[in-house]
Amino acid sequence: MKKLIGCAAALTLALAAPGLAETTPVPGTPPHPTAPAALPTILHAGKLLAVPGEKVVEQATIVTRDGKILAVRSGYLDAAALGLPADTAVVDLKNRFVLPGFMDMHVHLSSGGSARNPMTRLKEGPEYFAINAYANGYRTLMAGFTTVRDLGSPGDSLFALRDAIRDGIVAGPKIIAAGEGISPTNGHADAHGLRRDLMEAQIRPGVCDGADDCRRAVRNAIKYGADVIKVHVTGGVLDESDAGTGQQFTDEELRAIVDAGHAMGRKVTTHAHGKSGIDAAVRAGYDSIEHAMWADEESLKLMKQHGTWLIPTVWPITWVGDTPEKVRQGPFKNLAPNSLAKLYQLGDQPKKMVRAAIRLGVPIALGTDNGIAPHGTNGYEMLEYVEAGMTPMEALKTGTVNAAKAGGVNDRGSIAPGLAADIIALDGDPLADIRAVLSVDFVMRDGIIFKKDGKAGETGL
Repeated sequence: MKKLIGCAAALTLALAAPGLAETTPVPGTPPHPTAPAALPTILHAGKLLAVPGEKVVEQATIVTRDGKILAVRSGYLDAAALGLPADTAVVDLKNRFVLPGFMDMHVHLSSGGSARNPMTRLKEGPEYFAINAYANGYRTLMAGFTTVRDLGSPGDSLFALRDAIRDGIVAGPKIIAAGEGISPTNGHADAHGLRRDLMEAQIRPGVCDGADDCRRAVRNAIKYGADVIKVHVTGGVLDESDAGTGQQFTDEELRAIVDAGHAMGRKVTTHAHGKSGIDAAVRAGYDSIEHAMWADEESLKLMKQHGTWLIPTVWPITWVGDTPEKVRQGPFKNLAPNSLAKLYQLGDQPKKMVRAAIRLGVPIALGTDNGIAPHGTNGYEMLEYVEAGMTPMEALKTGTVNAAKAGGVNDRGSIAPGLAADIIALDGDPLADIRAVLSVDFVMRDGIIFKKDGKAGETGL
């Protein structure tokens, strides 16, 4: 992991033109942010939704310092009134709708573009995927998502990027990283469709069989950097396996995995499509269910009873296509036959499932599975929720306070003194029209301004 962090640092230095100051933007590369987090900053908000689900306040002042929110006050207060230096920077958001930075609990930053091709993994090392993830993370940040949970990337690539962002080497969202997912042999995260010698040559540290072996895989994942444990309880749609999308880990293995993760202080979440796998994971005590495509009312009621978070990932279904005709005209038309068959069978079931979950009151947090849909389009997931029956306020909660609870991110998700200064501003009012979440004008993460007046920052960290 340290080696990869060094690679990221070397990349940053290599991009700097000779003779230019470190703060000078390099043409063709994402510019760095505009305000050091250590200095106080005053933000004047025209409308402030400090805690989604609570009241919108007209005309408010937010003060940030050292990456944290120092104060939230009514009215437009100046530096003198706040007891701050006269030259304290003031950001005018009086014509904007201000709220906490959005959070996505299911992305794959290293995926997308050529990196989606299975052959790329055979040719490229983790450095390639880390750089791809950096570009995708930057797009995601510019879309107003200041925190993401990456649930599966090759090797240590995302651990390196997570740490480089944390240390101010590159710009990006805060990353909660799973690394390689935990999977049974021939499960969703194992290798498929290649010659035997090629499959056996690939290192799959998360592949395990039997309760003891799975405990070892979880402990190793945490040892090498995993913030969260991602488990593939069932088969998947886009892998080339013909083993289906039902439960593949045994109940005993599922309990061993979740117990090992919780014992070491990690949330444990699971990719689960088939009903049997969903129900088994809920009974085993998993913190959240990703996708839950074939959950029926019984499954959803079980999730509500256990307080299990649902991460629906509906937006990629619209992107890929929810009918065979749309799929054949879309970006995944050239999938392997096994994958296409599973995708055709899936159809619009995820949309039906999320409508039922909303009606039944299952706790929902936002996740997109982006890497399938393009990075930076994360806000469309909220549009899907509103179409499925949520109010705009409920949809905003999924990507802020709910996501913070589901991910165990206790210092984000709201705007309040002591929390991380993750703040965004929209051109329109999302409570009047949820599509306003697609027009992000201002982005601050940990007190650093990355986007202002719709433009990326122009000076260094």
